Amino acid sequence: MTQPQVEILRLDEVDSTNAEARRLAEAGRLAPVWITARRQTAGRGRRGRAWSSETGNLAATLLAVTRRPPAEAAQVTFIAALAAHALIAAFLEPERVRIKWPNDVMIDGKKACGILLESGAHPGGGLWLAVGIGVNLGHAPEDVERPATAVAQALRSDLAYAPSPEAALDVLAQAFDAWWERWERYGFAPIRDAWATRAQGMGGPAVARLGHETVEGVAEGLADDGSLRLRLADGTLRLISAGDVFFGEGA
Repeated sequence: MTQPQVEILRLDEVDSTNAEARRLAEAGRLAPVWITARRQTAGRGRRGRAWSSETGNLAATLLAVTRRPPAEAAQVTFIAALAAHALIAAFLEPERVRIKWPNDVMIDGKKACGILLESGAHPGGGLWLAVGIGVNLGHAPEDVERPATAVAQALRSDLAYAPSPEAALDVLAQAFDAWWERWERYGFAPIRDAWATRAQGMGGPAVARLGHETVEGVAEGLADDGSLRLRLADGTLRLISAGDVFFGEGA
C-alpha cells in the first residue's frame, strides 16, 4: 500500500464503485486499485441509503487487501475521513472543515463527503476492503435529511473553481496513502489523535439514535477501537459503535 503509484481504474459509468471493488476482489484481485466513475447509477451510503452521484463530483473506491483482523480493519474508515478532510481543506480555510463521527466530512456544519467501508473474505486470504469515498465537489444534493454543501460553494477567495474529480482523486489518494502508512507503522493511536483534532462536537452534547433506543450525553472522543465515548447524565459511559449521532445543543 505504500508504493508511490497505485493503479486508477477510470470508468464512465458503473452501478457503484464499491460494487465494482467487490467484483474485482471476489475475482481474486490483490494489488490495490482506485476505482472512480463519472457517474454511478446505484451509489450507496451508510446504512443502505442512496448516495447522489452528480457529474462533477468525486465517486471513488479504494480496493485493498489486509491481513489485519476485522476489528482493526474497521479503523480504515478513520483513515478515509482524514484523507477526505485533507482533500477538502486544500481548497478552503481548514478551520471550516470538520469530521462528524465517524467519517462524514463537513464544511461549515454541512455534509460535503460520505464514506462507506465494506469488506469480505478474499479468495487469496485476508480481508478485501472497499473504501468508498464520495465528495461533493461541484454539486450538493437537495433531497437529503440534513443540509449538504459542495466544495464549489465554499472555495477560498483566491480560487475560482473546485477541482476536477481527476485532480481531487490525486490529492485524496496521496493523503490516504500517507495515513495508511502511518497506521501500518504505528497503529491506531496517531490516527485517533489526528481525527480528534479535526472532529466536530467533541466535549459537547450529543444524541445517538441506535434503532431500538435513543441516548443523550456528552461526546468524549474515540475509544481505542474507534467507538464514540458518550457520557450519560447519570455518569455511565456508553460506547457507540454504530448509529446516527447528532451533535450540539438541540441535536
